[in-house]
Amino acid sequence: MPRSRAPLPAALACLLLGACTTTRPDTTAHGTSPAAPSPTYAENHRPQFHFSPPAYWMNDPNGLVWFDGEYHLFYQHNPHSAVWGPMHWGHAVSRDLVHWQTLPVAFAPDEDGEAWSGSIVVDQTNSSGLGRDGVPPMVALYTAHNRAFKAAGQAQPEHQNLAYSQDHGRTWRKYAGNPVLPNPGDQKNFRDPKVAWHAPSHRWVMALAEGDHTAFYNSPDLKNWHYLSTFGQGMGAHGGVWECPDLFPLTVRESGETRWVLLQSLNAGAPNGGSGTQYFVGDFDGTRFTPDPRFAADSQRQGGIWLDWGRDNYAVVSWSGLPATDGRRLTIGWMANWQDARKVPTAPWRGAMTVPRTLELHRLAAGYRLSAAPVRELETLRGTPRTLPARTIDGTQALDLAPATLSQSDMTLRFDQPAGAVRFGLLFSNARGEALRLGYDGTTGSYFTDRRQATGQKFSDTFATGIHTAPRTATGPHITLRLLMDAASLELFADDGQTVMTETFFPSARFDRVALFSEGGSTRLNGATLYPLHGIWPAQPPAEGRNPE
Repeated sequence: MPRSRAPLPAALACLLLGACTTTRPDTTAHGTSPAAPSPTYAENHRPQFHFSPPAYWMNDPNGLVWFDGEYHLFYQHNPHSAVWGPMHWGHAVSRDLVHWQTLPVAFAPDEDGEAWSGSIVVDQTNSSGLGRDGVPPMVALYTAHNRAFKAAGQAQPEHQNLAYSQDHGRTWRKYAGNPVLPNPGDQKNFRDPKVAWHAPSHRWVMALAEGDHTAFYNSPDLKNWHYLSTFGQGMGAHGGVWECPDLFPLTVRESGETRWVLLQSLNAGAPNGGSGTQYFVGDFDGTRFTPDPRFAADSQRQGGIWLDWGRDNYAVVSWSGLPATDGRRLTIGWMANWQDARKVPTAPWRGAMTVPRTLELHRLAAGYRLSAAPVRELETLRGTPRTLPARTIDGTQALDLAPATLSQSDMTLRFDQPAGAVRFGLLFSNARGEALRLGYDGTTGSYFTDRRQATGQKFSDTFATGIHTAPRTATGPHITLRLLMDAASLELFADDGQTVMTETFFPSARFDRVALFSEGGSTRLNGATLYPLHGIWPAQPPAEGRNPE
């Protein structure tokens, strides 16, 4: 049962919220700020087919859930500033995973703390008793983070709270019995609950990040939680704090067996610096997650196995509640890195999501591995394709493609893997001398991205440094590169998504030139197809709604 707690002193409440407000703020106080600038969606660096907030700060995706034909995307949001600050839950919905409608802020800080990351489920059987008139409730579990206590020199309390909606997520009420999972008192990092129904045990299961490991809890009703086990101490990458876990089953494409996947974000300690998302494959019996022995050995030997090797894909989590007829595991991530996210030169917004992706689990020669691909719905944005014939590349070869399409496109290129130490790929550039390079390096057997010259102004000491690499795990003689280019971002899906790299960059003018290059020998291009992509803006006006009571 939730334990009792002393009321927050008024001085600390003011420190937490930034002003002495009521504990149940209304839409005017904590919705979209009245002073928020009006977006044009044509701003420099504004993504045209990725979700970004109309204005101000955004980070981790939260509460991904499908309900009655709507995909809900909640996210960490500061509705008053373009810098990270008191965390609210922003909210958007979509019926096609492509076009998004921004809704009012779902919930805001209160006397328990700020609304940090969490998840949402649809309680179809009304196990929580929070439903009404036969409609199952949407139930959110999220971390209440109290910075006021930390600032006052006390321990840093993070505990798990519950909120619920009886009208398809348009309005929310915070549960009177919060916290539903109190901090045991010795956990500095105790956050990011991801909840799912575990049918064999007839219980809800929560994965919770606890510093250097993930803990599992279960509940019959989403309100009373019981400790089960932990996983991860000494396993995988540990260069920073573990965050945003996600546990789910997947069917192995090659064998039809079911294995369990645990996504585990990490800040810092990613392979190319800063924050990233690693994963583990194994089994879950309702109490304990046990990694596959070979996968565990590979994870230890490699220092983690990564969902995305680029610099800018963090806090990846998946949608709950998808109908069985869909059959996909859909994810999205925050397209940023904590090393640089607070400084990127965008206005009036700061932050964007990756495109939604479909995860698949494979049994390869290397063992169990995930692949990722853009959701098929993205293809509805495609315009008339442009195809390129086969050719041999030796040196640099400019491509005759419409300049306006290059920074808003879906491009697939097919190569023969050259023998020896050949380095080949694509060079995007503009008339101002800014350039982005990416491709495959035969000297190391790795894919690479190089954004050192891809930014028009210096805004961070860590952003435009080094070449980012990702090992090639495919073994065939052909290399396929699929690229999504969108204003200031690149998503690279190599070898049908076996290797993925996501990068942001901020040129002073969009890249409107592209060339193929091959260094150290020649490379054979077997053909390419480029689709220009239609934009998804302007967004629909915000729908009516209000904050939790």
